[in-house]
Amino acid sequence: MSGTEVSPYYDAMLAKVIVWGATREVAAARLAATLERAELHGVRTNRDLLVRILRHRAFLDGETDTAFFERHGLEVLAEPLADKSTEELSALAAALADAARRRSTAKVQSRLPNGWRNLASQPQRKTFVAGDSTYEVSYRLTRDGLVADGDVALVDASADQVVLEVGGVRRRFAVAAYDGLVCVDSASGSVTLTPVDRFPDPSQQVAAGSLLAPMPGTVIRVGVAVGDEVKHGQPLLWLEAMKMEHTISAPADGVVVELGVEPGQQVEVGAVLAVVEAPATDAVREAGAREAGAVREAVAGRVEEKA
Repeated sequence: MSGTEVSPYYDAMLAKVIVWGATREVAAARLAATLERAELHGVRTNRDLLVRILRHRAFLDGETDTAFFERHGLEVLAEPLADKSTEELSALAAALADAARRRSTAKVQSRLPNGWRNLASQPQRKTFVAGDSTYEVSYRLTRDGLVADGDVALVDASADQVVLEVGGVRRRFAVAAYDGLVCVDSASGSVTLTPVDRFPDPSQQVAAGSLLAPMPGTVIRVGVAVGDEVKHGQPLLWLEAMKMEHTISAPADGVVVELGVEPGQQVEVGAVLAVVEAPATDAVREAGAREAGAVREAVAGRVEEKA
């Protein structure tokens, strides 16, 4: 149920969806549509992968075996149902819903839009991250309506729903905001967004090159030590989670400058496992040497003056 905390000590199956149909194709189509419409927030799932499999011609023809992914491409099947265009519109919907939410709870002048000016000049801006992509939303609400990139018009916006008209077609987005997370569901797919704070708390930031636990699990093996030089893609440690072994690899060439875990340790999602620092380039080394030389010369000059 909503609000339930999922601990690392759980069976991988949190829910089961069952459908029926007179034929394999009918049942597969119903199951795919049910999964596609499901609003799954807060936990990572393989829902999009399952939907693509259920709609794949080979699966519908019963041509399934252990080499299914190898033949048809796991990377292709695992692509999100929501494309980049849907992600961009979902980010815009999330920004508009956030503005509506703020106005609905405002103590004064609640009918005025955020950032209202008599002469509209600067747009409202908000940044979201979806997977590996960053979306910088920029829009203005003027007397003539919404001004944003693309052929987009605002039909209606509330704290939990935004209706946009895109190229003459109305598209509805259901928006659910949580602490540090915004989930947007539409007929074009579900998008999970992470808002980027304009003024982040320095104490909450992680060092560049930090490797974070992708899920709760147990560290079963560590293959490096602090000070080791590593190559891009080199396995550094291994996690056991959901009855599977997951490899944590180096994101780039560098040196392990921090290693905060050991075998047998239980970690939560997002925990810093290690930090890999990129090696200094020749230009950086030369600049450092010049700076150190300048400091030595300055100190020597002061010593001579005192003498």
